[in-house]
Amino acid sequence: MKNPRWSEELTRGLDADKARIKYGCAKGLHSVSEERAEWLYPQFDVFVRRLDRENKILQWGAALVLSQLARIDSDDKFTAIVDKHFSPIVGPVMITAANVIRGGARIAQAKPHLADRIAAEVVKAARACHQTPECCNVAIGHAILGLGDFFDLLNNPRPVLQFVLKQIENSRRATSRTAEQFVKRVQSRAENLPT
Repeated sequence: MKNPRWSEELTRGLDADKARIKYGCAKGLHSVSEERAEWLYPQFDVFVRRLDRENKILQWGAALVLSQLARIDSDDKFTAIVDKHFSPIVGPVMITAANVIRGGARIAQAKPHLADRIAAEVVKAARACHQTPECCNVAIGHAILGLGDFFDLLNNPRPVLQFVLKQIENSRRATSRTAEQFVKRVQSRAENLPT
């Protein structure tokens, strides 16, 4: 089905002066991307440009829409924007990093040839500089969860395992528990890795 005109209008609505309209359009676009990503794919580059916007909420929305578009990215446009898309992982805004990480697993599952490259970006959470040390630890927890969703797609899982093993000693209990659970889940594969 062809891209309906109203999806373009929703995208234009992101520039509205009224917050109610702007954020309503962002929410609508996210829903459309989940259900009918093909309607938004012609606007792929519009969402890429929105990753640079100052408005963080609209930035998060663009990242989530792009992660949904990855599954129908027949032109493989995503390969060219991996670095840009994942750059927020290193900070300074933890929620932006978490949204990008959240979509990372979805992108890797849609584009397995990018899984190792995405994992290399996600493990940068270990050296991120967010507002507080606690924010850094929360982002690391999101990274571990995201990596767990596509660990089996990795050709080289060793850097991910090293990243996760270090987090077993994380000062945030929820993050260290997440690391422990990750290691238990992938232990059989880890034992079979060549030394």
